[in-house]
Amino acid sequence: MSACEEGIIAGNSGFFQSLWENYQDEIISAGTSLLWAVLVALLGFVLCRILKRLIFKAAEKISNADNSVARIFYSIVKVFVWVLAVLIILELFGVNTASVLTVLGAAGLAVALAMKDSLSNIAAGLMLLILRPYKTGDYVDCGSVSGTIKEMGLFTTELITIDGMYILIPNSAIFGSPVKNYSRNPLRRADITFGIAYGDSLELAIGVMKKLMDEHSGILKDPAPEVLVAELADNSVNLTLRFWTANECYWDVYWDVKAQLKPAVEAAGLNIPFPQRVITLATPVAGLNSK
Repeated sequence: MSACEEGIIAGNSGFFQSLWENYQDEIISAGTSLLWAVLVALLGFVLCRILKRLIFKAAEKISNADNSVARIFYSIVKVFVWVLAVLIILELFGVNTASVLTVLGAAGLAVALAMKDSLSNIAAGLMLLILRPYKTGDYVDCGSVSGTIKEMGLFTTELITIDGMYILIPNSAIFGSPVKNYSRNPLRRADITFGIAYGDSLELAIGVMKKLMDEHSGILKDPAPEVLVAELADNSVNLTLRFWTANECYWDVYWDVKAQLKPAVEAAGLNIPFPQRVITLATPVAGLNSK
């Protein structure tokens, strides 16, 4: 080792020794505070993991809750835990947390005024979480928007339409309009209307339709299916088939019954009329044969 390097090492050791002798208490205090800060951060990390596990387990035990609710509540709890951890760390280093909270409160008020629309979405999101009008996987109609709920958030809700379109809608728009949930109830009623000719037997048509519904395995017997005379229209007597089925197989039963209607009507000798109009000319037209 050269004399120059030895001089540098000796100078550095003297500097650190002098620093230790003059600021021994301050160094120990700062080191202790730093150690406690690291421990507080680790405790915050571990606490977040424990709370996450507890929140998701609690959500699994609640019948109306799903993972979206658990994620949202966990994100809120996580923010509070880390804010508390940061305040404790600042207190360890001698920072006046009361003044920090005052500044944060004033800044929060300013931000709240500037972001009132976003805050209204948060408030609406919390109300939707409390009222639970839908959950992930439900098919809903919210005003002019309809689709399957993909994910719920504090600010927005994600939907997928029946034709595969992605829709992101603010929570305030959902909370401010009626929500029609097609998936909530276990049973759902279907109404199918068709017409028979005025010359056909009404009793025969009703009997054929009742037999069709009684023999269908997807149609419930209680409530009992019905055949109602819906309308005496211009060209036909319109009948309505009304029956109940399980929600998960609603569309399969609906389309299957519709497909069986025409063969059943034709097999019974009934007719499904098409629209007709009788035109009477006030002035006869040359070349047309009158009957």
